[in-house]
Amino acid sequence: MTEEDSFESPALVERTAMRPTARTWVKHLILLLITLCTATIAGVLYPFGSSANFIAGDPQTAGEAWTFFQTLPVAYAVMIYKTVTDLFVVDGLLFEGLSFSVSLLFILISHEMGHYIACRIYKVDATLPYFLPTPPMIGPAGTFGAFIKIMSPMPSRRAVFDIGVAGPIAGFIALIPVALIGLATMKVASPAQIAFSTGGLTFSDPLLFRFLAFLFGIDLKFGIGNSFYFAAWIGLLVTALNLIPSGQLDGGHAIYAALGKRVHFWTGRIAFAAMATLSVLGMYLYSSPSGFLFAIILAVMMRVKHPEPFDLTPLDTKRKVIAILTLLIFAPVLCAVSDTNQLAAGSRPLTSRTRSSTSSWPSRAIIKKS
Repeated sequence: MTEEDSFESPALVERTAMRPTARTWVKHLILLLITLCTATIAGVLYPFGSSANFIAGDPQTAGEAWTFFQTLPVAYAVMIYKTVTDLFVVDGLLFEGLSFSVSLLFILISHEMGHYIACRIYKVDATLPYFLPTPPMIGPAGTFGAFIKIMSPMPSRRAVFDIGVAGPIAGFIALIPVALIGLATMKVASPAQIAFSTGGLTFSDPLLFRFLAFLFGIDLKFGIGNSFYFAAWIGLLVTALNLIPSGQLDGGHAIYAALGKRVHFWTGRIAFAAMATLSVLGMYLYSSPSGFLFAIILAVMMRVKHPEPFDLTPLDTKRKVIAILTLLIFAPVLCAVSDTNQLAAGSRPLTSRTRSSTSSWPSRAIIKKS
């Protein structure tokens, strides 16, 4: 046997995936519990919940603005304290918050565990999901989501593809029952509520929601968004963003594995150009800068080099078809993505207070119009 014959490709070497230790489980569970708390609080505050707590203030001059921002940390802390207290005092508020947080975390956990289980199947070392808690309203849903960290090289393009698409598919399946519960329990706004909400934010129904409502005979016109609806709405947005074919986003993994390095390179740049254009349009049409955040993320993502797997054998036809179908999940979520600017731009609060005492946050749940 020659020296060349004795060489074994790393892709063929017996691989083992490290099992998480008890200490690792505790660390990840602590992050999960903190995220559950922050998401529960966020679920009862603007724009998802019905809590009357808000930060008062409408500075009109530079001096007033300076004073407002000086007192903002204390005002924010007081608001959070009052909200936490209300969770255990106001009837139904804790259920409202938990309905949002548990539903959202169910979707996020399903997404990340899809990746994690696929990693275990391919014996690729990966961490348990890291959940990212954020202060409510600073991270609107009380979390910036979750991620797993892959600790070892990918053995093949097939592994890259399967691990990449497992998350979005699992998360997409998980959000469907949440969306159905939200749609089935949605209340209809009264004429007074519709008049009261004029100028407030609206959540446009994604195509998936409209399709589910059609199948089950649910009337979406003048519905009032509830905790389950908002959790599923955010779940769709997360799915859409992850399926953008750029960098090491899930869509980027799918494109890289299915179509190769060169196509992956150009789709990332096309995605950035499209998002940058939409951001400018969003700023021009809706006075909303929120799209620029996604453009910046894509700018960073497209500069991250995708690691090359050991085995470069092209995918089979079945997986290429799955790649196309996975990216087509964009279709039912495009409404959610395109409405992100509208969501941020609908800045007039749902409140009957006069301008001199207006709040920065509305005091009631948003009315969602189909």
